[in-house]
Amino acid sequence: MVDLRAVAAASGDSIADAARHAAEAAARASYGKLVAFLAARTRDVAGAEDALAEAFAAALAEWPERGVPRTPEAWLLTVARRRRVDALRQQRLQEGAAERFALLAELADLPEGSEEGSDAAIPDRRLGLLFACAHPAIDAGVRAPLMLQVVLGFDAATIASAFLVAPAAMGQRLSRAKARIRQAGIAFAVPGRGEDLRERLAAVLDAVYAAYAEGWSDPQGGDATRRNLAEEALWLGRLVAALLPAEGEALGLLSLMLHAHARRHARRDSEGNYVPLAAQDPARWDTAMIDEADALLLRANALGGSGRYQLEAAVQTAHAARRLHGRTDWRAIEQLYDALVALTGSPVAALNHAVAVAEVRGPAAGLAALGAIGEDQRLATYQPWWAAKAELLSRCGHRAQALAAYEQAIGLERDPAVRRFLQQRAARLAAAT
Repeated sequence: MVDLRAVAAASGDSIADAARHAAEAAARASYGKLVAFLAARTRDVAGAEDALAEAFAAALAEWPERGVPRTPEAWLLTVARRRRVDALRQQRLQEGAAERFALLAELADLPEGSEEGSDAAIPDRRLGLLFACAHPAIDAGVRAPLMLQVVLGFDAATIASAFLVAPAAMGQRLSRAKARIRQAGIAFAVPGRGEDLRERLAAVLDAVYAAYAEGWSDPQGGDATRRNLAEEALWLGRLVAALLPAEGEALGLLSLMLHAHARRHARRDSEGNYVPLAAQDPARWDTAMIDEADALLLRANALGGSGRYQLEAAVQTAHAARRLHGRTDWRAIEQLYDALVALTGSPVAALNHAVAVAEVRGPAAGLAALGAIGEDQRLATYQPWWAAKAELLSRCGHRAQALAAYEQAIGLERDPAVRRFLQQRAARLAAAT
């Protein structure tokens, strides 16, 4: 046991605070691992979460008196398993034979030893849990929120706020997804090599990136419910890359997120105003994070093949080269986006390709490239499309059309700082003679 009195005295905290910090550290390191292990046989994620919540409540009650166990993860697992078995016994009495099989499965998995067992002896099934969350039977829109809850322990209200959904609606979606895992018997397993793995891994990576994108939309951390969302998604990305080190796309996604995160402090100036990438000061970028991202991309490229996230990470590498050479390699960026369009057919990739074309061959060429995709209805309510169109129309001298495009972009933008930036550009254009 860890003597909390000594820890509290050294830190200036109360014993209760020291116990809470220890429980929070255990949750951060082990929540998803414990949920995955508890639910692996029965697929009852909600039941596993309930049992684990009781275990953490027991820790907060007992650790101030008894001290923190030498292996908190094993302690929490043992207590949670006891709660789980008790719950299953009650269900067995009420529901009969089906729950007897679940109880036997739980008892078969119960580890030998006590609360002071080895954390290392607990199998890590988090990757299998991530694949279960991204199973085709789970609605695509709830996969990222589901991962945040069952792997990282986010509560439904926090997730609902981050994804701009009513808490009750998000709670219902998460409950239905967990019920689906149990009812369909979705295994906590990584698919075998081949097409199935690629498809399912793509779903996992897309969900992780969706979580990161939600956190990225609050660059200053002003929204308390989103403040750590990008960091938590990065943690998920690191987990997937660590557990699947031979999958280039897993490495590519982590590289992409690290590149974006390296620029987080440069996206606003000292007054909170939005600063576009081309105007950012590279001295404010996190060089160590960029170096890590580039090393990951090199590892991914050495594995052969080139997927969406590897190409997007390569685009960010080209942007980051400005910190070394003082200029952006727009020709390389144009070629990379051309490859992304060919690979994915994404209208967003096509939009970014058009912007790169404008930098390489002039605004008229870029505007022509934008026009080639202008009928795609997926872009009709996409703010960056209208902002890019406004900029290129302005550079080509089409003032009235540019102002109309700016008006559309301003109306679609949710971020107040970005909206002010667009309004200022429109105002300067309107004032120009």
